[in-house]
Amino acid sequence: MKKIGFIGMGNMAKAMAMGFIATGKVAADHMYAYAPNQEKLAKNAEEVGFQPCSDVEELVKASDVVVMACKPYQIEGVLGKVGSLLAGKVLLSVAIGWDFETYAKHVDPSTRVQYILPNTPCQVGEGVFLVEKENSLNDEEKAWLQELLSACGTVVELPGHLIGPGSGVSGCGPAFVSMMMEAMADAAVKHGIPRGEAYKMVAQMVVGTGKLMLKTGQHPGVMKDAVCSPGGTTIRGVIALEHAGMRAAFMDAVDAASGK
Repeated sequence: MKKIGFIGMGNMAKAMAMGFIATGKVAADHMYAYAPNQEKLAKNAEEVGFQPCSDVEELVKASDVVVMACKPYQIEGVLGKVGSLLAGKVLLSVAIGWDFETYAKHVDPSTRVQYILPNTPCQVGEGVFLVEKENSLNDEEKAWLQELLSACGTVVELPGHLIGPGSGVSGCGPAFVSMMMEAMADAAVKHGIPRGEAYKMVAQMVVGTGKLMLKTGQHPGVMKDAVCSPGGTTIRGVIALEHAGMRAAFMDAVDAASGK
């Protein structure tokens, strides 16, 4: 079993760590993490189960696979400290903008690099992992990574130039959908449904709709039509959403998130 080390332990790294441990693909005592805020790191270590490291050099030396999960502006400084120690190791980057081509300018050629962008639902085994097609992993490492990530969700391979727009959908999407869920629950509360029940209804509705689409392969428009009876309540709601510009708002959100 490979030893994995996280440089940075923010929300995304924490979600990944929890997902990897929950699936049994990585043992807690084979997972390490370093973050400058040692007090917060210790609390996360107690909650998640990984081994906290006091400095980044210690983490890299202990790990077979290093996950670069710090802020993008911090990466050059980190590589200045541990770049040579990454030689011969696998480096997974989850930092926006730090793709395979960018790392190739900063690390030893023997460092095998893979750019991935996960989303927070990977914590519960329902994530989406965007994997950049361009990478330097060998066949064994690719197979290992596919097995690891697919245990926590769906893996989608994209060329580097499409990772940004893809992240606008899968990476930022949980925030957009959460806003929709909150709004729908607020509407339910307005009509007298207790908030706890409203959130439960909305969450299961989203889960169920997604699973139905994945299982049947139906176009979302077909799924929408199946609920819209002539002159019925749903079609009136659909018209209200169209008047409010719901489709354009979601499209604009993805464009904004992907920098387009």
